[in-house]
Amino acid sequence: MNNTPPNKKALNGINVLDLSSQISGPYCTKLLAAFGAKVMKVESPGQGDMARHVGPFPNDQPDPETSALFLYLNTGKKSITLNLETSAGADLVKRLIQDTDVLVENFRPGYLAGLGLGYEHLQILQPGLIMASITDFGQSGPYRDYQGGRLVENALSGYMFVNGDPEREPLAGGGEQPAYQGGLHAYTGIMAALISREQTGQGRYIDISILESMASIHQFTINRFVYSGKIQKRAGNRYLWTHPVTLYPCKDGEVSIAAGTEDQAERLLLLMEMSHLLDDPRFATGFDRLAHADEFDALVKPWFFQRRKKEVVETCQEWRVPAALVNDVPDLLSEVQYQARNFWVELDHPVAGKLPYAGPPFKLSATPAEYQRAPLIGEHNEEIYIDCLGLSRMELDRLKYEGTV
Repeated sequence: MNNTPPNKKALNGINVLDLSSQISGPYCTKLLAAFGAKVMKVESPGQGDMARHVGPFPNDQPDPETSALFLYLNTGKKSITLNLETSAGADLVKRLIQDTDVLVENFRPGYLAGLGLGYEHLQILQPGLIMASITDFGQSGPYRDYQGGRLVENALSGYMFVNGDPEREPLAGGGEQPAYQGGLHAYTGIMAALISREQTGQGRYIDISILESMASIHQFTINRFVYSGKIQKRAGNRYLWTHPVTLYPCKDGEVSIAAGTEDQAERLLLLMEMSHLLDDPRFATGFDRLAHADEFDALVKPWFFQRRKKEVVETCQEWRVPAALVNDVPDLLSEVQYQARNFWVELDHPVAGKLPYAGPPFKLSATPAEYQRAPLIGEHNEEIYIDCLGLSRMELDRLKYEGTV
């Protein structure tokens, strides 16, 4: 039975103070905001979050209000400016924390504690505070104070070793996936801590290691080594145990074929009118085809070259052969599956204009996500400092003059 009041969001009433920047923390708080949490984003006076200075920008014109990275990662938040390194700034954080349920930060280990804003300091002011710290390597260990990043985390987590062509050097995965994984794991930890707080009344400190976030999601290769002693090698776009599980080029792009069982491979060759290849000892089984994959691909590729990728996928689906389009970015925006689930959300920003944004990767039935545009730098200073904290306009002007906000 659904007992959720209408129009009440899943995280309604949860106040979040977002001290993070760039990707990992903002992605976490973006998800919190989407499901109803009130997220107050703290930015540096003047320049704002460093993500605001990362392109692409519309018409290639750099503008801190139109960064694609910032606009995507900060939907639904309120923005205030605050210099944490001033005594007045630290005092304002302590005032804000008294009405805060969750604090998210991704500074280097020890930075906030050095300002008197560590968890041990803030928990005294707010015993129910849940604080999530996202760092490259975590708050402890010999790498704690090292600088990380996408390449480092791909390499140390083992992902780089298994990614790429077997005859070439290891490759990092595309994009900033480690940072996004860190943010997603922080979101999961916060959800668990909120449940714990309901039972105990006590807050929790959550230590998120981006490196461990990456290592935890490729247990398949780790378990294989632990149980068998075998190290998984790079396989490029092929599968280690059978063939064809790979990509094939078509007239207008590529398709992914995953004929992972003998009956699927047989149906694929039947629909291609090439079932005679199964009589060849080189191609009789999946292991045989894998051992002679170059020879097999040379024979079947012309069939794919002669067709468009949509035709190939639809034909394979009719014959119950797993296949998928290899989408580029324009394809993603027009893909019917995303459209049917309303995954792309159009938001209107006062500077950047109307743009489509990716929705959350999960849906709640009674309390769906709701996205609102990203804020302008310091857009909510008056609302938060005057209306919520009770500062006078004269006090706010003085703080601006001093460089605190």
